[in-house]
Amino acid sequence: MPMRSYSTVQKLLHWSVAALVAFNLLLPDGMNAWHRLVKHGQVPQPADISAANIHALVGIAILFLVAVRLAIRITSGVPPQPNGQPPIIHRLAGLVHGLLYALLFAMPISGMMAYYMGIDVAGTLHAEVLKTALWLLLGAHVAGALAQHFYFKSDVLRRMTVS
Repeated sequence: MPMRSYSTVQKLLHWSVAALVAFNLLLPDGMNAWHRLVKHGQVPQPADISAANIHALVGIAILFLVAVRLAIRITSGVPPQPNGQPPIIHRLAGLVHGLLYALLFAMPISGMMAYYMGIDVAGTLHAEVLKTALWLLLGAHVAGALAQHFYFKSDVLRRMTVS
């Protein structure tokens, strides 16, 4: 019998990653301040380094939690796609999820390469290209969940929240 909802662990991982991603996307000031100081040859103060470290450690936590989530997804599976929808909707959902997983690996890795190894091109990729792509995919993900709930009247949103 296929699973009807995500497990409690899968839900906790999803919403933990969502909260950490929101934190780093909405509050990157510590890393930005550290980067500006280093870029201009100034010495960051301990508070600047601490703020940058928080951003970096949140990114590492995201990487770890996404790896665990993907391993559980592979071993335990996911609920089936709802019936009665155009096949393109299922393909788009799969594409968005796949790209989100890829970005949730690429963002922390590129950030670590920039921060810990000093690879400037990784920092540019991280802060500009990947960050923009992540915002766009998050928008598509949320829009898709809301469309599933309100337009298609499916249980897709409920199975990652209350069911």
